[in-house]
This record gives sequence, structure tokens and C-alpha cells, in this order.
Amino acid sequence: MSAVGIIFSNVHDRNIPELTQMRTMASVPYGCRYRFIDFALSNMVNSGIQKVGVITQSNYQSLMDHIGNGKDWDLASRSGGIKILPPHITAFASTSRLSFATRLSGLINSLHFIERCKEDYVVMSDCDVICNIDFRKLIDAHEETGADITIAVKNVVLNSESCKKNVIINSDDEGRAKDIFVYPTEKTGAHDISLNIMVMKREFLHSIIHDSKAHDYTSFNSDIIARNINSYKIMTYKYDGYFACVSSFAEYYSSSMELLKPDVRNALFNIKDRPVLTKVRNSSPTRYGNNSSVKNSLIADGCVIEGTVENSIIFRGVKVSRGTCVKNSIIMQDCEIGENVVINCSVLDKNVVVRDCRVLSGHETKPYFAEKGIMI
Repeated sequence: MSAVGIIFSNVHDRNIPELTQMRTMASVPYGCRYRFIDFALSNMVNSGIQKVGVITQSNYQSLMDHIGNGKDWDLASRSGGIKILPPHITAFASTSRLSFATRLSGLINSLHFIERCKEDYVVMSDCDVICNIDFRKLIDAHEETGADITIAVKNVVLNSESCKKNVIINSDDEGRAKDIFVYPTEKTGAHDISLNIMVMKREFLHSIIHDSKAHDYTSFNSDIIARNINSYKIMTYKYDGYFACVSSFAEYYSSSMELLKPDVRNALFNIKDRPVLTKVRNSSPTRYGNNSSVKNSLIADGCVIEGTVENSIIFRGVKVSRGTCVKNSIIMQDCEIGENVVINCSVLDKNVVVRDCRVLSGHETKPYFAEKGIMI
């Protein structure tokens, strides 16, 4: 069995515009030292996939800086490795055809990469799902059932709001998909939702892309899955591990706060032989002042903590000055917080400077947000 991985980096950018104005969804910081793409990349590398294509549309400078040549994921290889697949735009392209914001349009744009691949299977993944999944089991299930497409699903309880953000797949007792609801408005209760992870044979995907070009299709779920749910053998693979789907800024905040729970961290990061890999940055250990106080928080290296930090996530290189209290907040890389500052239920993007005696506060359902590089 050989497989190539494809990761969609821009598909869900509009879900959290606060964090994606200057970066792709794939490069959104998460959990002290990671980016969203680290989870999809690590899942592929841990499953033996040594060639990965990252389809991107715009704002991918920070993504390129993070990935580099792929050495931190052991993907710095001539024969395989990681490939950034930007839009293929000619000098005579029509401006109306320059959007590659859906999976299918991204695949059509990256057809040249798929045609050069020799692997048997293609594993495709979005970047909005945080999980630690073994793709080898997914591929094995795909082979055993003889499916055309196998989609990873998770059984969750949906309410009137969350159902609008998910693709629901109904299947029979054998796991064959019988119906699909793309972002429905009235599907509450327990349902199997798509994790936006699927596998199929490379030749089959190649034929789908050519057919989609001929019919001007744009949506993989609506134009491929839904149209052919009876003619294709589409199977589901039930994933029972931890996952978090980030489809809004509020969900980014809440899923990040879940990392403060030991059982969540263990389910995501402490799986034998399945580490979550990221870009290595050699920094000095975090220094704690004599009057500092830290409770139930995740703090990366390279920080200086002289104040109080509670129930918070602090990224690399952050300075929390004397007399300052940070609670229930996410402070991203290289932020500098002055003295006698109060921060509660807030998210500070990278390189934010908060001057002395400021008070920043939001709510768990609507966190305060400070954009990258500003001074408050």
C-alpha cells in the first residue's frame, strides 16, 4: 500500500476571519506551539505517508515559513516530501476564474501534481479538524470494503446552530452511505458528521477531476458525493478518538481552552508512536519571577512570567510583567504585556503590545480579540 496526502489549507478561511486575514487556516496558531496543519501533517507522517501536497490559494507566506522544507516532519526528501501547491494562474487568465476556495476547484487546479504521483491511494484532509487519527486503519477499511470513497465520520450530538456547520452522512449497518446533508438547517440530535477526511484510489480521483472539469462542478460534497451516493460505493469509517472542529472564532477559543483538561491533552498528544510534530524553535526555558503565580495553564518556552496567569494558554516568547493578571485567555507568540494589566477571556494575536494599566475583557461566548502587531 502506498498513499499520497493532500491537505486543503484555505477552504475554511472565512470561518475565523479574525485569525485568517494575514494567514491561511492551516497556519493558525494552536495550543502554545502548534499550527492547525501540524495535526494533518503529523497524522500523515505517522501513518507512513511520505509525499504530501498542500493546496493553497492566498496568504500562504506564513504557511511556507512554518513548513520550510518539511524537515521537522521528516519530509525533506527528493523522492517524496512536501509540496506547496499555489494557484496556477497564467498572464491571460480570466479574473472570474481565479478562486480556488473549494476542495474540488483546488483539486482541479492541482491536477498536474496528482498526475505526477504514482501512489495507489490519495488521503485528503482539511485543516479545521483537530484530531490524532491513524490513516493506515482508514486505508485498510477502504481496501476491505472495496469502496470507491471512504469518509471518516464521528458521531456527535448537534444543536440548531452546529448542524448548519457540518455535513451529515447517514449510513446503513455495513457503513455504506445512503444519504448526505450538506450544512442542513434542521438536523438536531445524534448524527454522523464528516471529518473532512477521505481516501480513494488515485486513478478514481483523477477521473473525478476530469469529469468535474467537463461539467463545471465546484463542490466535492454536493456535486460528487451527493450526486453519486447511489452509483458510487461510498463507505464511512467511524473514528472514536478525540476531535475538535473549529468553524468559528468562538469555537477556536473553546477548543483551545479544552486543552487545559488533562484527559483532552492525553487523548490528543500522548498516543504511543503518534506524536504531533511541529516546527522546532530553540528557545531558552521560561523564566518565572519571584512574585509570579501560575495555575492550570499551558506555557511555552522562551517566556518571562512575572505576574499572575490562570487558566490560560501562553505561546512562545510572551512577557507578562509585574502586577499583571491574565485569566482565561490565549496570548500568542512574542506578545508583550505591561505592568498592572488585567486580561480576561481574550485572544491576543502575535506581537501585540499591551501598555501599563490596561484592562481587556471579553466573555467565554464572545472573547475579546486583538489583531496581530497592534499596540493597546
